[in-house]
Amino acid sequence: MGEGTFDNAKGKAEEALGDVTDDKDMKREGKTDQAAGNVKDKLGNLKDMAEDAVDKVKDKLHEG
Repeated sequence: MGEGTFDNAKGKAEEALGDVTDDKDMKREGKTDQAAGNVKDKLGNLKDMAEDAVDKVKDKLHEG
C-alpha cells in the first residue's frame, strides 16, 4: 500500500470520526489528509510513468 493510499484511508477515518463527534477540526484534518494522499498517489504515478519512458528509451538505444 502506497503512502498516498495510507493518507487517504487515514483521512477518511478522521473525517468520519469528526462527523460522528461533531468535531469540525477533525473533519477538516481528514479532508486535508485525503487531499494529500491523492496528490502523493498522482505524483507516484507520474514518477512511474517517467521511469517507464526512460527505460523504453534506454531499450531503444541498446537495440541499435
